[in-house]
Amino acid sequence: MGVVAGVSGVMIGYLALRQARAVVEECQRMLARQTSEGRGDLKAIRDVAVCRYDALSEMTGRLSFSVAMINGLGDGIVLTSINGRSETRTYVRPVVAGKGQQPLSPEEEEAVRAARLGLGPLVPSRATGPL
Repeated sequence: MGVVAGVSGVMIGYLALRQARAVVEECQRMLARQTSEGRGDLKAIRDVAVCRYDALSEMTGRLSFSVAMINGLGDGIVLTSINGRSETRTYVRPVVAGKGQQPLSPEEEEAVRAARLGLGPLVPSRATGPL
């Protein structure tokens, strides 16, 4: 009796696995078709990366950060928060074609680069000194 139940369980699991694989393959075909037909939404945010760092010498713990949110065209924003003991400042800068419309800090550049390369969401910062 136990052998029959075990074999039945294995068969049910195998059938469920086959069905799941078929659904995944169908989704992959649909996405490939939409992309090849140009129906993928290139304006939707799809690449995100966060660069954490110590912006001020008075604060440690990498509490400051820059977040790049970029679409398939390389357009989007970089949101930066500089955290100090007594105050926090937040900035947002537009990004067009992968470049900041205003000069970007090294950390913001790093976040944009990481987002474009798909290295996110959390990337280690090479620039850790004060701004």
